[in-house]
Amino acid sequence: MITYALYFAIGCFGLGLLFNLWRIVTGPGQADRVLALDTMVINIIALLVLYGILQGTAIYFEASMLVAMVGFVSTVAYCRFLLRGDIIE
Repeated sequence: MITYALYFAIGCFGLGLLFNLWRIVTGPGQADRVLALDTMVINIIALLVLYGILQGTAIYFEASMLVAMVGFVSTVAYCRFLLRGDIIE
């Protein structure tokens, strides 16, 4: 029964990734695109964790932590670039 729930959750987060991609393409402003990219990182983290549970291995949890760190740094850097036009002062 848990496998069906995992497949359903993976499908829902995959659909969420498609909606995020749609928002990136048709977003009216740069802030909407940044928010969609950040939400896309969160959905990828959730997919990695769910796939790790499905496979029963811990390597996907470590990969999700790496994606979380890189996603946070990239979101901050992109926001600083949009606000100031420069990442490193």
